[in-house]
Amino acid sequence: MDKNALVETACQELMTYGVWDRKSRLKYWIKKYLLKRPTTPEDLVFWPTGLLAAGLWQCRQEGSDAEAALLDLVLQVYYERWIDKGCRILWLDDLLAGETLLDLYEDHRCAGQKDSLITEEDMERYGAAIEKLASYALEHPTDEIGSFLYRARQNNGFVFVDSIGLACPFLYRYGVVFDRQELMELAVKQIVNFLAYGMDAVTGLPYHGFSIADDCKYGIIGWGRAVGWLLRGMSGSMTTQYGRERLEESYIKAVDAALAFQRRDGYFAWQLQAVEGPADTSATGMICVALRQGIELGILQDPKYERALRDGRAAVEKAAREGRVYQCSGECEGFGQYPQRYGAYPWALGPALML
Repeated sequence: MDKNALVETACQELMTYGVWDRKSRLKYWIKKYLLKRPTTPEDLVFWPTGLLAAGLWQCRQEGSDAEAALLDLVLQVYYERWIDKGCRILWLDDLLAGETLLDLYEDHRCAGQKDSLITEEDMERYGAAIEKLASYALEHPTDEIGSFLYRARQNNGFVFVDSIGLACPFLYRYGVVFDRQELMELAVKQIVNFLAYGMDAVTGLPYHGFSIADDCKYGIIGWGRAVGWLLRGMSGSMTTQYGRERLEESYIKAVDAALAFQRRDGYFAWQLQAVEGPADTSATGMICVALRQGIELGILQDPKYERALRDGRAAVEKAAREGRVYQCSGECEGFGQYPQRYGAYPWALGPALML
């Protein structure tokens, strides 16, 4: 796997994915102001670019000083564009991008301003943007047990497992960095609630979501990225003793449940139990990133986890060519709507950079 080529593609997509062209802006203007119809504005930090930013940050940490400086600049441009336009936050999904912004802020705060591209004024603006993301989460509508409603404006009461991976690592790290226990508690509550109400008792895998009001679980069991979102959120919320004490046992059980369906070729399928169906590099990458984090935290100590990570990494490497990671399933459209389209998408590229 040519990681330099992957990094180059990730830098390009970080700045272009989801960015509207003139035609898209005109359509938005006509729909909103002439036709007076509900429409969603451009989202400059939507979750696919958040995953790319996280992947580039990992490469920045592992690269040379020159590579780190270049990736710092790329990430700075990405976040400055969003900040300059008012830090618009549209969805819970946008909190994922807050992880790397927080990493960037904390790294430069600890290192000081010497030889840094990031000025004191930048740091103030980044801090304000981070605070805005945290406030969005604190004010976000929840159900009666405190779980985030994924698309609250739809008034359907649905909780999606996606929220665990999208929001919890940022919230937990924010709580650690700024000594805000309530943010750490909020992250852990999302996970504990989902473990209580969104899991399948037979396989130990998650449904896609649940509704307390309906007392019902929704979507399929073991959708690959659902497992990835859950494990990602859990591993990102155990970096201190508080989260570890509350989540470690359940995390190991969830990892073991997932590994029961890892294929001989190292991949995880788009739906984990469908081992003879299409492999999915996004599911494989996300699950393996969570494995790596669990191993590095000292939580996953059995050699089987190292083997699973090695095999999964090798599978993702086989799917990488010309700076992209292929065999990735398309974007989910809702409960039970998992298009069987496979190609190269940011949600495979970002995790691949973290392996």
